Amino acid sequence: MTLATTQPNWDYLTSTPDLLVSNLSHLGLIEVTGEQGKTFIHGQVTTDIVSLTETQWRWGAHCDPKGKMIASFRTYTIAESLFILMPASVLPLSLASWQKYAVFSKAELTDVTAKQVILGFAGTKATEFIEQQFGRIEHEVTHAEGAIILKDAERFIVITSAEKAQQLVTASNQPLSSHQAWQALEIQAGYANIDDNHSSEFVPQMCNIQAVNGISFEKGCYMGQETIARMKYRGGNKRALYILSGSASETVSSETQIEIASEDGFLRTGKVIEAVEFNGQVLLTAVLANDTPNDAKLRVKNDNQSELVVKPLPYSLED
Repeated sequence: MTLATTQPNWDYLTSTPDLLVSNLSHLGLIEVTGEQGKTFIHGQVTTDIVSLTETQWRWGAHCDPKGKMIASFRTYTIAESLFILMPASVLPLSLASWQKYAVFSKAELTDVTAKQVILGFAGTKATEFIEQQFGRIEHEVTHAEGAIILKDAERFIVITSAEKAQQLVTASNQPLSSHQAWQALEIQAGYANIDDNHSSEFVPQMCNIQAVNGISFEKGCYMGQETIARMKYRGGNKRALYILSGSASETVSSETQIEIASEDGFLRTGKVIEAVEFNGQVLLTAVLANDTPNDAKLRVKNDNQSELVVKPLPYSLED
């Protein structure tokens, strides 16, 4: 069953309707099972999987042996299964890497994206609507009848069947928007949704993964830990994730580069991680030099009409 989507008809770069219902078709889902499934992933990622309860979800990063992120993700658990939610474009890369090592453990990893529909709900009436449908939401993760609900501030990710998803869309009395509106909210939250264009390019701290509690510095060994720990305790990280907004005459994507004004003209300073556009306006996350001033004059590479400004992050990068 395919859910029909529409492009949002409001300026989702600066505002959100009372109730946004978005089809998060840009995300994919991996299920990890087996006697050693959770402990296997615990040794592969930056977040603490072993201590994760069924009422919690966490950000994390899957890194290669050099500490470069293959993918960033959200993770949660149901009984003996662990679920990992990440951009669909990078899912095959993480899955293949994990499966290569999983042959030595009693762990099985399966792409279960096609078995689920992933919806996003946001806006001033989102909590009211979700609780009308599922009852009171008191935890980060709620196991409801026929659905899993991940609560992120006043936003909700609902993972369910196609039939239940259609019922929710109908009950909302709202158009089902494409995922760009949801991406705008993720960008404003300062999240780094790494896609396949940037896989194995950045150490997690370059994308502020530590600022959203996606790195445990107390857990045991995991893939890439040496690089990540050295960057925290010895310094050396010269990049960070920034939120930028403004205008652009060229299409902006995760392949786009950002330039900064200098005495010698514009110089390359970083790369776009995620971007959305509406009526010539653009909102994006980008990895830039971490000493980029808040009043820096920025633009899309080679786009003379482009103007970008730094927006404040909703969290602190201080240790």
